Amino acid sequence: MKHEILRKEDLNPKDYLMEVKAPMVAEKIQPGQFVVLMTHPKGERIPMSVQKAENGNVTMFIRKLGKTSVALYTYKVGDHFENVIGPMGNAVEIKKYGNVAVCSDLVCGHAENYALCKALSQVDGNHVISMQTFPSKDMMYLEEELRGVSDEYYITIEDGSYGINGHYRDVLEKLMKQGKIDMVFAGGRTGEYELLAELTKAYNVPTMVTLRSIMVDATGMCGSCRVFIDGEMKLACIDGPMFDAHKVNYTELLNRVNMFKKQEAIALENYNKMR
Repeated sequence: MKHEILRKEDLNPKDYLMEVKAPMVAEKIQPGQFVVLMTHPKGERIPMSVQKAENGNVTMFIRKLGKTSVALYTYKVGDHFENVIGPMGNAVEIKKYGNVAVCSDLVCGHAENYALCKALSQVDGNHVISMQTFPSKDMMYLEEELRGVSDEYYITIEDGSYGINGHYRDVLEKLMKQGKIDMVFAGGRTGEYELLAELTKAYNVPTMVTLRSIMVDATGMCGSCRVFIDGEMKLACIDGPMFDAHKVNYTELLNRVNMFKKQEAIALENYNKMR
């Protein structure tokens, strides 16, 4: 089944949005789950975070980073992808948590931020606090939409050009000191997770993070996305993608995430030469 691109928009100079027709996926996917995108029958299987799944359509946020995500940007409204597969992974348990913070500092996390805030805000007894971090004002997006699905919203900009100067952890710590956070969900930069885990553990606040280790098939067959949780091997694609932040082996995770950086750079360089 081919999947038509219905909308494509730039979010900032690096990130963009694509909305595709995928009714069977949109009907079933829940916050925390992801999809696998294939551009052609022999193409790479690309895991993608989902911002919205409405009216038979799935909306994804994508960063122009590697060869495939750069190639994806050349697709236009009206073009078709070979397949959008999902739901993949496990959904977040949507229940009463109390004061729950949803935090993000990278494109994939921002998509999840919206999906989680919208779902959690519909549960009585939840006070949903959305937090975003961007490097600069010109990179920010989704502020208005997140304000609409959360009770509180904070935007932090690392160069101080807008909002609060710093990272979302700075705001989170202030709220935890006041006893105003009962649960944290976070997605985005893998290298920031350990700092978040150390911070929330000090305040005894449960924290779940989305682990984006390398995936090949995203069905548990290849084992490439393995992570170690409290010393036990898990697969991010079928056991996650969200895990207890206080139990993750971050050294192993970062080693795996960075394993193919050189090859990825070569692939992008070769692609750009052929364009």
